[in-house]
Amino acid sequence: MAKKSNNTGKRPVQVTQEKKASVVERVQVVRDALIPDWMYEFKAQAIIVGLLAFLLYCNTFGHEYALDDTIVIVKNEYVYEGFAGIPDILTKDAFDSYYKQFNSSNQLSGGRYRPLSIVTFAIEQQFFGAVPKDKVDSVLNRGLSYQMNEPAEKKFLQNMHIRHVFNVLWFTLCVVVLLYFLRYVVFKDNPIMAFIAAILFAVHPIHTEVVANVKSRDEIMSLLLMCTTFILAFKYHEHKKPWMLYTALVSMFLAFLAKEYAITMVLLLPLAFYLFNGFSISKCFTATLPYIAVVVVYAMVRFSIVEQMNAASDNDILNNPYANATDNAERLATKIATCLNYIRLLIFPHPLSSDYSYNTIPYKTFANPLVWLSLIFHGALIRYMFYFFKQRSVLCFAIAFYFLNLLIVCNIIFNIGGTMGERLIFHSSVGFCIAVAYLLYKGMEKIKPALTGRRLLAGCVVLIVVLCSFKTIERNADWKNDEILFAHDLENAPNSVLVNANVASSYINKAESEKDTTKKIEDLRKGVKYYDKAITIHPTFVSGYMNRGVAYLKLDMPDSAKANYDKARELYPNYPKLYEVYYNLGVCYYLAKKVPQAIAVWQQVMKMNPQYIIAQQSINTAIQAMNNPQATLGVGPAPPATPTTKPDVPPAQTTAPPGK
Repeated sequence: MAKKSNNTGKRPVQVTQEKKASVVERVQVVRDALIPDWMYEFKAQAIIVGLLAFLLYCNTFGHEYALDDTIVIVKNEYVYEGFAGIPDILTKDAFDSYYKQFNSSNQLSGGRYRPLSIVTFAIEQQFFGAVPKDKVDSVLNRGLSYQMNEPAEKKFLQNMHIRHVFNVLWFTLCVVVLLYFLRYVVFKDNPIMAFIAAILFAVHPIHTEVVANVKSRDEIMSLLLMCTTFILAFKYHEHKKPWMLYTALVSMFLAFLAKEYAITMVLLLPLAFYLFNGFSISKCFTATLPYIAVVVVYAMVRFSIVEQMNAASDNDILNNPYANATDNAERLATKIATCLNYIRLLIFPHPLSSDYSYNTIPYKTFANPLVWLSLIFHGALIRYMFYFFKQRSVLCFAIAFYFLNLLIVCNIIFNIGGTMGERLIFHSSVGFCIAVAYLLYKGMEKIKPALTGRRLLAGCVVLIVVLCSFKTIERNADWKNDEILFAHDLENAPNSVLVNANVASSYINKAESEKDTTKKIEDLRKGVKYYDKAITIHPTFVSGYMNRGVAYLKLDMPDSAKANYDKARELYPNYPKLYEVYYNLGVCYYLAKKVPQAIAVWQQVMKMNPQYIIAQQSINTAIQAMNNPQATLGVGPAPPATPTTKPDVPPAQTTAPPGK
């Protein structure tokens, strides 16, 4: 006798993840009668999260360059060359061009091989107007003045505006692909949870650095390609089409070329197969083998390109912020405590800062309660991750995604050359958003009547979106350029070497365009004051001495300038074009009627660079002036090829070591 059917025409019962078969089955979505049907559709959700991501960052379209944009774009010869520079970008360290300009080599542990986003900058440059290789040096050396009045400088800023538009478009695409990943892999039976998680990610203010700072496109592309790899890997096991596997492998390799976070997929992929596809542990391992091959290929490429770290750089606190710690215990304690800052900013993203380098976060010992609080919190995360692993729960994946990406940047396993950075938590924030979306939805589900729970859920999400949107839009404005960014962040990072130094450089360069002499002198003195503080914190700060010397030259104080230049030369004899710096110092002495001092400085220049003929010509001119009783010293003909009113002093350089 046939068994009576239980089908009553009601909506299907939810299939739990624990009961999935090992063979991939698409789970039938259970729809809540209290939620409109259109809200379950991917197209509708994608339009909403895409518009949110795009509109929140529209106010960055008029931004200029800030922070690491200088290293990766403004001072990158390979980017300026357009298509012609791409082979060099693909075969050199990400900061190779910058290092060469400072007569240096790799300053960061492990080097930085992240060519993919830089290739996109070169492609953009090709359409802006590529610079021939033989003219790149003149572009790199031109310097960018404070108010960008020259046509070439205005054109450069227009190009930066376009790059910002592209960054927002990349972020928008990333959020939409993240939504698809969450729907297809993580929350395949609950698109509303996926929708909430994607919304939380799109509006979170901690992402302002990634989107508003063009250089951080590497973070966006990395996460985008990691999500794409997950999607294609799962589609392969669902449809068994080889091209999907091959495309997934290519996507993973490209994710590595964007940034190193892709290494976490070696563990996250098998974990996802186990949790969401119901694979056995052995099958998870087998399914991951092709992706391990990608890791091997990438490692071979990377290690054949990246050079060993310059040994001297490991002692510089700007490249190794833990160099001044008393011992390894203090270093470890500080790193552990710093991890707590990330979760704090994810929960309450205020205040935000572009810089957390030395001495923003003081060293800590194991006697500090924050160290133990961090250990307890992260230990609990690990404990719950294994607990939820047994239950095949989404929360296991959320914790793993957060924790594994955090391990890449927390300095405990790898020295990344900095204490922390808001952009560095970009990937981990996905795990955070997954967990919050899950807990929020499940929590409101317990409220009765159901309609009240759904209204509270909608209200919570709307409230979070409104608050985060205000903070994001407000913070975006700070990222317009270095001057605005560092002036604002000085309030939040008053003890940072880099923030003080960059504020100082802004004042010094601002003085160059100031017409009022009193205000000009005031700006220069402010610049000196902030460099004084930066150098007090970091007594071997070469750029600090060089730029403070620039300020003193502009204040017509050549003796003070010389003292700073001499200190910088002592610390870093290979400083690029040091002979030109000293030559300008000699001109300043000459115009100040201190001809003997000018001659002495120019003689130093000839020792630095015997081919610098203009220095010898200036010496001859100065000696003739001294021997001519009819001439007034320092007032007669100026040395050849030097200005008669002031020395050719370059602008103070914004100070930022290669990015993490």
